[in-house]
Amino acid sequence: MIRDVGGSYRRAIVETVQHFSGWAPEPAAIDALKGEGRWNNDWQASMELLRRRGVAPLPAWAELVAVFSGYYFGGDPEGDTGLWRGFIGSEPLLVDGPFFAALGDLGIAWGFVSGAEPPSARFVLEQRLGLVAPPLIAMGQAPDKPEPTGLLALAARLAGVPLGAGAPPVAYLGDTVADVETVRRARARVPGQRFEALAVAPPHLHGPGREAERQRYEAQLRQAGADHLLGSTRQVLELFSAPSPPAP
Repeated sequence: MIRDVGGSYRRAIVETVQHFSGWAPEPAAIDALKGEGRWNNDWQASMELLRRRGVAPLPAWAELVAVFSGYYFGGDPEGDTGLWRGFIGSEPLLVDGPFFAALGDLGIAWGFVSGAEPPSARFVLEQRLGLVAPPLIAMGQAPDKPEPTGLLALAARLAGVPLGAGAPPVAYLGDTVADVETVRRARARVPGQRFEALAVAPPHLHGPGREAERQRYEAQLRQAGADHLLGSTRQVLELFSAPSPPAP
């Protein structure tokens, strides 16, 4: 997790649902939906919230996507990023360029499997973080998570060898049950490969007075199979720099 999308993607869900129904879902409703592990795609999440609200007829898919993109990008997603006026402009970054340099110093190859549209992912990675041609699989370049094809393809690319018993371990960090489920399905697909599911609750649950909500969300991540729960993305550096436990 490299950016706080509480005021962008999640806000676009709220605005899109309200546009078509007049109802603005609370953050807890979106968290509950995400906790089901099926709604990583925010367009699909918006449509599902409308369906559960009893909206009939539901909007056409293309219309919903256009409305969502209008809120999120506020301009042509494939056009000049300087003309975007949407919520994407208000995403706080959770890491910086030196974070990835530090991963490299630890000998860790890194990349991104994102449910974001390619223009959104590239904008954050290349323009805001200054990463040069970062390894990326974004929306539309592989089936949506929790289907593990994108993770497996990127992991094999980074490892430089076929995945399996002889390949380096693969760790994947995410903030949804779908992210953890992606790792679980990857294990089933390549049982000889070592996978680690790292998870962190979204930033909006780390604020004052949100401890109980965060604990409930983290319990869902654990139940889904998270191997390590982190307090922030930056704690990855602490996790990977810690000495390995002795062999049994």
